[in-house]
Amino acid sequence: MFGINGPEFFLLLLIGILVIGPQRLPEYTQKLANLVKEVRRMASGAREQIKEEVGIDIDDVDWKKYDPRQYDPRRIIKEALLDDDSKPVSAGAPAAVAAVSGAAAVAAVDAAPARPQRVLQSLPPGEAAPYDTEAT
Repeated sequence: MFGINGPEFFLLLLIGILVIGPQRLPEYTQKLANLVKEVRRMASGAREQIKEEVGIDIDDVDWKKYDPRQYDPRRIIKEALLDDDSKPVSAGAPAAVAAVSGAAAVAAVDAAPARPQRVLQSLPPGEAAPYDTEAT
């Protein structure tokens, strides 16, 4: 807590007791106890308010479902790439037709036309670039 280890905490506690003094020590311990009770009451009140606003019991929530560590992009991509593609295209189609259509799709991607090359036009030296005066 705050980078304070055991012996340092004990030393601070001892200095605090000496500074406060034995006359005021019971008063300050009572104030500390009241502060702890108030913080606990506020925490339980906040928990009840969240339960009322959310409308579900927080203890019943499956927190593993919301764990961000389960969303490993490498695992998701690996599972998507290794997913079994032998499912029929439609409910009535045989599996062989689905395999042929899958192979045709791969061949179509390989035979896709190449992108046209980008043509860059430059203005002659000294000519201003065109712009629209009404554009914002």
